[in-house]
Amino acid sequence: MSTAASAASTSSRDSSAKDTPPPPPAPLRVAVADSHTHLDMQSGTVEEALRKAASVGVTTVVQVGCDVKGSRWAAGTAAAYDNVHAAVALHPNEAPRIVHGDPDGWSRQGARPGGGEAALDEALAEIEALAALPHVKAVGETGLDHFRTGPEGMAAQERSFRAHIEIAKRQGKALVIHDREAHADVLRVLREEGAPERTVFHCYSGDADMARECAAAGYYLSFAGTVTFKNAAPLREALAVTPLDRVLVETDAPFLTPAPYRGRPNAPYLIPLTVRAMAAVRGLHEDAMATALAANTARAFAY
Repeated sequence: MSTAASAASTSSRDSSAKDTPPPPPAPLRVAVADSHTHLDMQSGTVEEALRKAASVGVTTVVQVGCDVKGSRWAAGTAAAYDNVHAAVALHPNEAPRIVHGDPDGWSRQGARPGGGEAALDEALAEIEALAALPHVKAVGETGLDHFRTGPEGMAAQERSFRAHIEIAKRQGKALVIHDREAHADVLRVLREEGAPERTVFHCYSGDADMARECAAAGYYLSFAGTVTFKNAAPLREALAVTPLDRVLVETDAPFLTPAPYRGRPNAPYLIPLTVRAMAAVRGLHEDAMATALAANTARAFAY
């Protein structure tokens, strides 16, 4: 085999490995919930995903919408499956796209023109209509993202965040927050608006000091596969100081696959890897960790 052919073969194997789902972990003895997943972005059917998750002790999932279309899908899926609960919202990066347009087609809806403030109002009205449904347990993921949205989109993003907070309070639903490189501003808006009774920081990414502040405010912190990463010592420190009754676990699948499978497709059935890592950080038996996580998730989402 030529050098070029050998390199091509190696590249093909590497690519194939990255696309291969990790093997199922040993099942948990105490059932838990995946508090944040995107089944509509994963391969296979909903039935397959739920069956595979249940086989390792993940018996409930919260399906999260990121735009109007995805939120409709989340609500419909939750209506069809007893062990799926829905969260509906415009993702922080979606609001500026609605207002200003998305010429590069970053979202799954492809390239589209901006619709201005009226289009954002229309989208928010549909989110509120969905949030009123009984099988929709949360408004989210909403919040602020200073990583992907530039200064030109910040006003639309913050207006959308404030509107989602009000929707969650009016409908009596939990608020699920996306906070990427925007810690201070997210906390500021929550203080200014007044957070809903049940507020969840999805894929918590702050440090221990912020975790203490969130805990003092009564917020829930949801930890994803990132807590297993070698370079995530500050995240583990945050987990260590968070009151046990404020801790949740999630996949954010198909993203953020826990070690040792980082970079491969994530799915709810991989939750046990993160649960065990979290238990180790807290010095708890995995059954005790799972028991707390199950109770916390049911309380946070009121199901």
